[in-house]
Amino acid sequence: MGKLLPLSLIISSILLTGCNGDDGNNGTDGSDGLNALIDIQAIESGHQMCPFGGSMVTTGLDANANGVLDADEVDSAQTQYQCQPQQTELAVNLIGRYESGVFGKSAAEIVDYASLTQSAYVVNSQSGMVDVLDLSSLTATATTEPTRLNNLTKVSTIDVAADTARSGLGSVNSVSVYGDLLAMAVEKEDENGNKTQGLGIVAFYRLSATAAPALIHSVDVGALPDNLTFSPDGNTLLVANEGEPNSAYDVDPQGSVSIINITDNMPATSATSVGFTEFNVGQSRADEISSKIKINGPNASIAQDLEPEYITVSADSKTAFVSLQENNAMAVIDIENAAVSAIFPLGLKDFGLAENALDASDKDDMINLQAYEGVYGLYQPDSIASYEWNNRSFIVSANEGDARDYDGFSEEVRAEDLTLDANHPQVAAAQDKTQLGRLKVTTSMGDIDNDGDYDQIVSYGGRSFSIWTAAGQQVFDSGNDFEKITAALLGEQFNNHNEESKGDSRSDDKGPEPEALAIGTIGDVTYAFIGLERTGGFMIYDITNPFNVSFVDYIVNRDFDIEFEIDGDDISGQPELAGDLGPEGMKFVNADQSPTGAPLLIIGNEVSGSTSVYQLTSL
Repeated sequence: MGKLLPLSLIISSILLTGCNGDDGNNGTDGSDGLNALIDIQAIESGHQMCPFGGSMVTTGLDANANGVLDADEVDSAQTQYQCQPQQTELAVNLIGRYESGVFGKSAAEIVDYASLTQSAYVVNSQSGMVDVLDLSSLTATATTEPTRLNNLTKVSTIDVAADTARSGLGSVNSVSVYGDLLAMAVEKEDENGNKTQGLGIVAFYRLSATAAPALIHSVDVGALPDNLTFSPDGNTLLVANEGEPNSAYDVDPQGSVSIINITDNMPATSATSVGFTEFNVGQSRADEISSKIKINGPNASIAQDLEPEYITVSADSKTAFVSLQENNAMAVIDIENAAVSAIFPLGLKDFGLAENALDASDKDDMINLQAYEGVYGLYQPDSIASYEWNNRSFIVSANEGDARDYDGFSEEVRAEDLTLDANHPQVAAAQDKTQLGRLKVTTSMGDIDNDGDYDQIVSYGGRSFSIWTAAGQQVFDSGNDFEKITAALLGEQFNNHNEESKGDSRSDDKGPEPEALAIGTIGDVTYAFIGLERTGGFMIYDITNPFNVSFVDYIVNRDFDIEFEIDGDDISGQPELAGDLGPEGMKFVNADQSPTGAPLLIIGNEVSGSTSVYQLTSL
């Protein structure tokens, strides 16, 4: 496992006996994962916790045979500890995988599935098209060589530029399926040749079980459509138009949300645009923009600065929730009235709390989770999803984080570059590369009293997933689970990079970097699946009750012993043997829609260019 936590937390491996998956493979085979995990920070005074499920039992020296280990027995070197594993709630088996053979080029990003065709639709940014994968022949058989599996067939590609005959189109950014309708969001250049700053389009296709997808028509939407989704009732398609600036930051389109009505299964030929101009300075709703919402684009209006990233829609199809990633905020859209109901900030995550302890350095050569008073994280979710509990909507967010880092403007520096207030508790640690010095932080926030020095150190991302109410109240956050679990299971390979095999290399950035997200209900249990973009693999949580969330498993199909490096076109080593790298998009498929008759999780892996399919079975 390599180096573990420092100080008194360096515990003999004998203390971890019995706390991994039943087969001892720790989930790395894509089928069995973590059942229970010792919190190695919690061994004190004869007490041990199994925080992720299961009950604690003691083994080893019990001199007085009283059924517990007393303090003097705990001090004995012969004492052993065990977590009695809770039976895993979910069996997860890798049953399908497609390898594009293209690495580091975003050859597999966002994915969706159509039961009508039993096909997965995969955004291939490298080609600018959508790959169609046949899933009809999938069986429930788990593979014995998961990192080398390649049993799915690409049956066709969809070339939107050719089909629509629209000039200036760039890559497809998102796909969404409802019944026999397939929608794709496509970016477009502007009149000056800026690649993604023009008004994009949504192309609608009609799917058929016996024929190729047929173009219906395309609809003009906002600048850089980055995500799109159908409402649960199928009567609306919503598009998040990010409006990202160009590299020089001298062209910055407005962010917006497009609403396309669908009547009798036919999409409208035009969209209604929901913008944010009324929140600009001097306009009617300017006072609704909280100072906690990050607005920092140079010379940008509020409408230009707000960048919609991802959309989820309430179960009643009346309300859309939109992540504004760069702004660390979320917008609420009234779909029927095509209006912004509210924009609320997501606040800061306090890395000074023990439950949020993080490894902030890639130069310390160890797993070193520490709490740092005065250090915070912007949640900045990428993917979001929603579900209902007690007839109320709750939003789940993958808290990736994202800096504005362009040729014409950058807010990103290392913590060592900040001029901290003399009373800041981390003045010394911020100058130490093995502590906070390497942590990437923003210069746009943290000077609370506007005196030119920083009273807070603010970094990117929460290294977690969260659950929020429809009004923006956080009811759950996974704290530092992701780093703690991957550290225990992967050892020195934790916080790995997705373009090379190098453990601890992302600790100074955003750690495991949660990005992909899907929600699915199996039986009476609602699960959240959260993909870790950098380290790889995905976490599974039971979120049935948002106020009683529990960890279920961590599954990772990656061989960390394979040496490789991907740097643009320069590829060394053997990435083709490393498995799945960079989970970018996820799709949960209900059992009644699945070709195997059991629920599936489909994952597009951006860096390895692979698409993987897992079958999920309740135990």
